[in-house]
Amino acid sequence: MTDEIDYRLAFELAPVGMVVSRHRAIVACNAQVCEMFGARPDVLVGQSFSVLYPSLVEFERIGQRMVPILNASGHYADNRMMKRVGGPLRGETFWCHVTGRALNRAAPHEAGIWTFEDLGARRYDRAGQADSLTPREREVAAQVMRGLTSKEIGKALGISHRTVEIHRARLMRKYAAGTTAELVQKLIAG
Repeated sequence: MTDEIDYRLAFELAPVGMVVSRHRAIVACNAQVCEMFGARPDVLVGQSFSVLYPSLVEFERIGQRMVPILNASGHYADNRMMKRVGGPLRGETFWCHVTGRALNRAAPHEAGIWTFEDLGARRYDRAGQADSLTPREREVAAQVMRGLTSKEIGKALGISHRTVEIHRARLMRKYAAGTTAELVQKLIAG
């Protein structure tokens, strides 16, 4: 059988958001990314990934954090807070699982392929909890969701484990969680 696969169609119709990037800018994106972020392709293509982040600080910090990982392994994955670009939910933040592969490990931001998965229910209550989180609290929350200890989170984020414990305690208060397991459940459930 010599049926050829239409890779462009596979990219467009993939059940997860997909982006091809160059120097942390969007070169191509599929329909799922457009739906997830509430924007047409012509709005996203050519834009820096920074438009998808709650703040420029988070865009820069995550970009710096992923370089050594991409250099070492060529791929990177995490859960992070992202921001909708347009549509009725414009400006809303949501938890997103992001996975990427650098095409050149020596220059990881040069070009890459990225997937984005909306983790489901929006991660805030009716009072807007996620909107009240600081960028660092969002980073710590993402690592807590991965099941890391305070020491592991501190190492991953380049901060002390005691600082992580302070942020974790604030998250516990904001989400009215009595245990880490309850916090994770509330973060996942929204």
